Amino acid sequence: MSQEVEREDGASKGRYRIVVDGHEAEMTYSRAGQIIIDHTDVPAALRGRKIGEQLVRQAVEDARREGITIIPLCPFAKAQIERHAEWQDVLRK
Repeated sequence: MSQEVEREDGASKGRYRIVVDGHEAEMTYSRAGQIIIDHTDVPAALRGRKIGEQLVRQAVEDARREGITIIPLCPFAKAQIERHAEWQDVLRK
Protein backbone atom coordinates (compact mmCIF):
# COMPACT_ATOMS: atom_id res chain seq x y z
CA MET A 1 0.00 0.00 0.00
CA SER A 2 1.63 3.21 -1.16
CA GLN A 3 0.48 6.58 0.13
CA GLU A 4 1.38 9.91 -1.42
CA VAL A 5 4.47 11.52 0.06
CA GLU A 6 4.23 15.29 0.43
CA ARG A 7 7.29 17.52 0.51
CA GLU A 8 7.46 20.82 2.34
CA ASP A 9 10.66 22.53 1.25
CA GLY A 10 11.93 25.76 2.82
CA ALA A 11 15.08 27.74 2.08
CA SER A 12 17.26 25.69 4.43
CA LYS A 13 14.97 23.09 6.05
CA GLY A 14 12.12 20.88 5.01
CA ARG A 15 10.27 17.67 5.59
CA TYR A 16 8.59 14.78 3.88
CA ARG A 17 5.27 13.62 5.31
CA ILE A 18 2.66 10.94 4.81
CA VAL A 19 -0.75 10.96 6.47
CA VAL A 20 -2.48 7.58 6.79
CA ASP A 21 -5.73 7.05 8.68
CA GLY A 22 -5.23 10.37 10.48
CA HIS A 23 -1.67 9.53 11.60
CA GLU A 24 1.26 11.58 10.30
CA ALA A 25 4.73 10.20 9.67
CA GLU A 26 7.54 12.61 8.83
CA MET A 27 11.19 12.83 7.93
CA THR A 28 12.95 16.16 8.43
CA TYR A 29 16.03 17.46 6.66
CA SER A 30 18.31 20.44 6.17
CA ARG A 31 19.65 21.67 2.85
CA ALA A 32 23.25 22.75 2.35
CA GLY A 33 24.00 21.75 -1.23
CA GLN A 34 22.67 18.31 -0.34
CA ILE A 35 19.83 16.77 1.65
CA ILE A 36 20.87 16.14 5.27
CA ILE A 37 18.26 13.82 6.79
CA ASP A 38 18.20 14.43 10.53
CA HIS A 39 15.05 12.74 11.88
CA THR A 40 12.38 10.22 10.94
CA ASP A 41 9.23 9.69 13.00
CA VAL A 42 6.65 7.02 12.23
CA PRO A 43 3.88 6.67 14.82
CA ALA A 44 3.31 3.22 16.34
CA ALA A 45 -0.03 2.95 14.50
CA LEU A 46 1.81 3.05 11.16
CA ARG A 47 4.83 0.88 11.94
CA GLY A 48 5.37 -2.26 9.89
CA ARG A 49 3.76 -0.70 6.79
CA LYS A 50 7.00 0.53 5.14
CA ILE A 51 5.95 4.16 5.64
CA GLY A 52 9.43 5.23 6.76
CA GLU A 53 10.94 3.48 3.75
CA GLN A 54 8.60 5.44 1.45
CA LEU A 55 9.81 8.71 2.99
CA VAL A 56 13.46 7.79 2.40
CA ARG A 57 12.69 6.56 -1.13
CA GLN A 58 11.13 9.93 -1.99
CA ALA A 59 14.24 11.75 -0.73
CA VAL A 60 16.41 9.46 -2.87
CA GLU A 61 14.27 10.13 -5.95
CA ASP A 62 14.35 13.88 -5.32
CA ALA A 63 18.13 13.86 -4.81
CA ARG A 64 18.60 12.06 -8.13
CA ARG A 65 16.30 14.48 -9.94
CA GLU A 66 18.09 17.49 -8.41
CA GLY A 67 21.58 16.05 -8.93
CA ILE A 68 22.52 16.28 -5.25
CA THR A 69 23.63 13.83 -2.56
CA ILE A 70 22.15 12.72 0.76
CA ILE A 71 23.84 12.69 4.16
CA PRO A 72 21.71 10.44 6.41
CA LEU A 73 22.40 11.57 9.99
CA CYS A 74 19.18 9.87 11.11
CA PRO A 75 19.96 6.23 12.02
CA PHE A 76 16.74 4.99 10.40
CA ALA A 77 17.40 6.75 7.08
CA LYS A 78 21.04 5.59 7.14
CA ALA A 79 19.96 1.97 7.66
CA GLN A 80 17.40 2.20 4.85
CA ILE A 81 19.94 3.57 2.37
CA GLU A 82 22.50 0.93 3.39
CA ARG A 83 19.84 -1.77 2.99
CA HIS A 84 19.02 -0.72 -0.61
CA ALA A 85 22.04 -1.13 -2.88
CA GLU A 86 20.17 0.70 -5.65
CA TRP A 87 20.11 3.88 -3.51
CA GLN A 88 23.87 4.04 -2.94
CA ASP A 89 24.39 6.43 -5.87
CA VAL A 90 22.95 9.36 -3.89
CA LEU A 91 24.86 8.67 -0.67
CA ARG A 92 27.52 11.29 0.08
CA LYS A 93 30.84 9.47 0.21
